[in-house]
Amino acid sequence: MLSRRIQTLSSSLTIKISTLANKLKSEGKDILSFSAGEPDFDTPELIKNEAKKALDDGFTKYTAVPGIDSLLKAVSDKLKRENNLEYKPSQIITSNGAKHSLFNLCQALIDDGDEVIIPAPYWVTYPELVTYSGGTNVFVETDDKSGFKITPQQLKNAITPKTKMLILTTPSNPTGSVYSKSELQDLADVLKGTDIWVCSDEMYEKLLYDGKTFTSAAAISEDMYKRTITVNGLSKSVAMTGWRFGYLASPNDELISVMKKLQSQSASNINSITQKASILGLDESVDDVVESMRTEFEKRRNVACELINAHPKLSVVIPDGAFYLFINIKAVTNDSMKFCEELLELKGVAVIPGIGFGSDGYVRFSFATDMDSIKEGIKRIIEFIEQKGI
Repeated sequence: MLSRRIQTLSSSLTIKISTLANKLKSEGKDILSFSAGEPDFDTPELIKNEAKKALDDGFTKYTAVPGIDSLLKAVSDKLKRENNLEYKPSQIITSNGAKHSLFNLCQALIDDGDEVIIPAPYWVTYPELVTYSGGTNVFVETDDKSGFKITPQQLKNAITPKTKMLILTTPSNPTGSVYSKSELQDLADVLKGTDIWVCSDEMYEKLLYDGKTFTSAAAISEDMYKRTITVNGLSKSVAMTGWRFGYLASPNDELISVMKKLQSQSASNINSITQKASILGLDESVDDVVESMRTEFEKRRNVACELINAHPKLSVVIPDGAFYLFINIKAVTNDSMKFCEELLELKGVAVIPGIGFGSDGYVRFSFATDMDSIKEGIKRIIEFIEQKGI
């Protein structure tokens, strides 16, 4: 009855765990959830006011599929100002979140049998989109020792005549790893002379710590610029998750054209109110607010890492970006799913099993919540381990 294609899809494990935690909480149970990839801060007031103005002005009609001209220009200006990337507004498409952008990209590029290289751990959605598009996932394992980053030799070894695309995420969900400019250059050297596309997911670019600076993959060289599709949005760094704003940019006009065609036959334009509000999220109007959020995330990261690494059976690579800890629980168990299920049942703490990100023996802990909850949550995790007598 159902199509073969739809039956290849799995539900998002992160959303599943978050939904269960929220359900238990609504039932009156004492639940601390560190599962959601969502800032606990509110959308900046300036942006909310711009949305109200759009409503008052009656800006509630259909727009052009890729977005209104002023929004596309705002994205173009942002990419030039902050990322040293030149894209014409016509080379940009806005979509209902970066996930929608990635879906459009995979549908436009991937044919049956095409291989897509995905470093693991990976965001749960990447392999699902590749499989749904008929492609084959080629996972490249990374771990604590490599800082969860793929090496040039690993990339070279993974490439075959069927390789169509490499998906890079920097900063990473779930590990928080960040590729330096020199590391990106080394990967670019491997790709030079091939016709392999690069999808660079840069959603967490403004959430960097310890003075780290961000480099876009497409800014490495002219060769990387031509092969790279830059994907980003405002969900994480500007706390606009529910607004559903993402964008994609590429200098390849043919690729952009077919994705516009696809979106015209599926979602059409994104919410008109979101479009107006997002213009301020892309310029420098809310930089101070974004920096205050980043500073608070860094404080939380420091406290959480210290508490976790103080325990003999837990360890975490201190992340350079994003707002996740990818905690190594191998000294306790390699079964991350069972660990998470029992932790939620016995201690009321929700974290995401690493197996959902392609790396069992780890759990993802989001520190996008208040400091007291972080301290209490880690305390309960330690109590859980000790009560189990492991």
